Amino acid sequence: MNGQTIETASPLSIASIVVSMTIAAIGSGIMSAYVPFVLTQTGDTWAASAAVPTLAFGGLVGCLVGGPLIRRVGHARLFSCSMAMVIIAAVLIATNPPPIYWVLARGVYGAASNVNFIIAQSWLNHAASNEWRGRAMSFFYMAFVLGLGAGAWLFGRIPTDGNLAPLAVVFVTALAILPIGLTRLPNPPAPANVNVDIKMAWRISPVGLIGVLASGGLSMVIQGFVPIYATTSHVAQTDVALLMLVMQTGLLFVQYPLGMLSDRIDRRFVLLITCALIVAAGAAALFVSFSMMIVLMLVFLIFGGAVETVYSVANAHANDRADPGDFVPLSSTLLVAWSTAATIVPLGVTLLTPAFGQHTFIYAVILVAIAYGTYVIWRLKERVGVPADERENVGLRSAQLPNASVMTGPETEKPAK
Repeated sequence: MNGQTIETASPLSIASIVVSMTIAAIGSGIMSAYVPFVLTQTGDTWAASAAVPTLAFGGLVGCLVGGPLIRRVGHARLFSCSMAMVIIAAVLIATNPPPIYWVLARGVYGAASNVNFIIAQSWLNHAASNEWRGRAMSFFYMAFVLGLGAGAWLFGRIPTDGNLAPLAVVFVTALAILPIGLTRLPNPPAPANVNVDIKMAWRISPVGLIGVLASGGLSMVIQGFVPIYATTSHVAQTDVALLMLVMQTGLLFVQYPLGMLSDRIDRRFVLLITCALIVAAGAAALFVSFSMMIVLMLVFLIFGGAVETVYSVANAHANDRADPGDFVPLSSTLLVAWSTAATIVPLGVTLLTPAFGQHTFIYAVILVAIAYGTYVIWRLKERVGVPADERENVGLRSAQLPNASVMTGPETEKPAK
């Protein structure tokens, strides 16, 4: 089945997967803005903050259970089930329950969405041929992130005094089931186990491992706390939505050029540039008020795009140094490391915000970037970089989409150099 799939599949044949996940991303973008906005407006800021690490923890659970569940029921059936869980989470929020249930619903969504990522990436990897797999994955990431931005933009046009927003999420999520449900692509083989080996990952690339850890915390903090920050600053709903949309475009305007640069020079120098951008954007965010909305949006575009860049470049830096036999356990370890940091760092921000105020998340991002940049400088003195002609291209990758392609089986292993 694998050989037939790779021989007959064309770029057009994967459209069903990309379309399904892009539609699902629109629903995610709506809910990612709606939940913090409404909870903060009603005075339940603690719940809005707690929903951020809960979402990430649910994602970690999804990473761990996704593979066994796919082996049990198959890709297509599990995709429908995980989309159903997204709908259940949205319906729960639509009933306007006590805030704690909003938090639990975000955890359910986090688990279901990561299972969806695993299924989609697995299918893409096995349907695409070697000649265009990289372009297919880059297009998938770009479409998904732009879908998130489109969802945030739509949120700005949906009244929040009722339950229309979560009902819109129910509608688009149900719609997202149809393209994959009707696809003629054969189911790929069962994914590999998630084999976590921290010592091996550290031996291969300390900069890569620490970078993925840093990006997990950075991404979840930026994406989760920016709408809370804007809402507590009494920013209008439409401006909150526009700010979230602009942040997603950082994938194109910041990550893409920096990723291309990292394909030509030592990736660690690019990571240093990225950390400097994060610190500069964070410092600017502390002093630029919401009365200068256009300037602030530019600041957060750089902020969000630089965070995305840390993930893609650090992940590529680790893969540059991995032997073919280490590729699957390395990627599994990076996947779990990302999800773990995405849970712990936002949890720390949630606990510290009452003491340090609404700028706590910005302080946290700046500190993480400084610490990681300092570590990269130290490592530059310890190890010579891999020549550019021996490395793979970075491509577009989002820190909001953990790299679950490791779970697609042996065909994704990197060929020997």
